[in-house]
Amino acid sequence: MKLLVTGGAGFIGTNFVYHILAAHPEDEIVVLDKLTYAGNIENIAPVRNDPRFRFVKGDICDAAIVDDLVKHADAVVHFAAESHVDRSIKDASPFVMTNVVGTQTLLDACRRNGNVRFHHVSTDEVFGSLGQRGMFSETSPYDPRSPYSASKAAADHLVRAAWHTHALPVTISNCSNNYGPYQFPEKLIPLCITHLLENKKIPIYGDGMNVRDWLAVEDHCRGVDLALRHGRMGETYCFGGRSERTNSEIAQRILREMGCGRERMEFVTDRQGHDRRYAIDFSKAEKEFGWSPETPFLHGLRKTIDWYKANVDWWKNIQNGTYREYDELQSISK
Repeated sequence: MKLLVTGGAGFIGTNFVYHILAAHPEDEIVVLDKLTYAGNIENIAPVRNDPRFRFVKGDICDAAIVDDLVKHADAVVHFAAESHVDRSIKDASPFVMTNVVGTQTLLDACRRNGNVRFHHVSTDEVFGSLGQRGMFSETSPYDPRSPYSASKAAADHLVRAAWHTHALPVTISNCSNNYGPYQFPEKLIPLCITHLLENKKIPIYGDGMNVRDWLAVEDHCRGVDLALRHGRMGETYCFGGRSERTNSEIAQRILREMGCGRERMEFVTDRQGHDRRYAIDFSKAEKEFGWSPETPFLHGLRKTIDWYKANVDWWKNIQNGTYREYDELQSISK
């Protein structure tokens, strides 16, 4: 299969590229990435000499580039997105452009080029906030609470509309919070780890009791792969980690794993519109194609801590803005 992977130099996209190259020796991958702050060419530099891989720097809103790449693909796997809630609160415009307009640009290209198979990667945040009980599922009503989640909800609806209106072969997946290697250090788990490595305090929003369901990125990538190959057209699949934790619990576990005391935590002003709890029911994916999370949370967390310890230059270069630019690694394109 020839795959076009958008956002393949970002956190989840990078891990998906490595998963596909390892799991499917016959597949070929073209990555399309704009290389914004969260897309790092260093992430995929190790595969630059793999004959099954090609990188293209470009914007998913650029119809000409997208059309040229889609016409050679058997399927599009769409990870590219602006994804940080705090940034969306400060300025929603890039989120609307990338997440909404970019998604429609890809859908249009798939239609123009013979109804190319399309898988859209979304988030549980489109469903809003849960109370103390219950879980999100594929039938949960949409109730986005931030500009980020609203833009992803809009993208989901556009993908679903392409199926109902044009019979474009699509699937959608909504996942819980991912963690693992290559995650930009503004997100909770890598933020905690890197702050402790730099002898800084861990900032925790509000009372620290907001709950998230944590999913190892490699488990998520395996789920996306299965949905791409075995999912029913027009259907949505939810992927969760069966691992609900409060933000405070996450921070305290990282403190213990890294030999630090609770005095290294500090509670800061809560995020605007901060959803209280997320949790995912993944029984549909489990029933239809046998997916379930395989990575125990503590095992995955320890692996993640070890990765950030072993890759200090990677995240320090990001913090300092000194990582290599695309032009310095043009040999990655073939």
